[in-house]
Amino acid sequence: MGLVKYNDLSISSISDVSVLDESMILIKTLTASADETLSFINGTDDVVFDSTYPIYVIKVINAHLDTDDRNLTMNFTTDGTNFNVTKTSTNFRATHDEGDTGGNTTFLYRPAADLAQDTGYQYVGESLLGSGSHTDASICAEIFIYNPSSTTFVKHFIYRSVGMTAGGGGGAEDVYAAGYCNTTSAITGVRFSTRGGGTITIDGTFKLYGIKDS
Repeated sequence: MGLVKYNDLSISSISDVSVLDESMILIKTLTASADETLSFINGTDDVVFDSTYPIYVIKVINAHLDTDDRNLTMNFTTDGTNFNVTKTSTNFRATHDEGDTGGNTTFLYRPAADLAQDTGYQYVGESLLGSGSHTDASICAEIFIYNPSSTTFVKHFIYRSVGMTAGGGGGAEDVYAAGYCNTTSAITGVRFSTRGGGTITIDGTFKLYGIKDS
């Protein structure tokens, strides 16, 4: 909702219009095109990822992997170079395949997709047959990172993603996950990569937002 300010009583004589800033501010958009990794690093390429905002949001829009049945992952950095922050997380998902078969329709906790004091990459979502018969497959996600610049507390993150997953010829995978970076050092960036073996590249759009006054 915008706030309109008039300088006199006549609408036809308006000379000063100001609009209040929305609370969610777009900081940076990255467009992946056959990239192996994508990074948002504070102070690099106009990226802000510091105490400017108490909450940051990353939106992943149609991330398409070029290799069959592979995973989109993320990790964090405290120095802008090494993406290996210790994390503990939890993950569960619901799936429903296109064939509506019971064997591939599940709701479960996924110990293979969470971390326990691990510096490795965190699972975000899965894409089925990126270069195979399902070339229309992609991953979409929304990731929240809370107070990454804190030097007092661990840094929490939560996310939800949806992708086309394996089983029954393809289906919907709805992923819920949360965790924390177990460090009191400020988190200064996020990197997205993939896992599943071999060199995998990514297409898609990644948007970083800051939520002010939150």
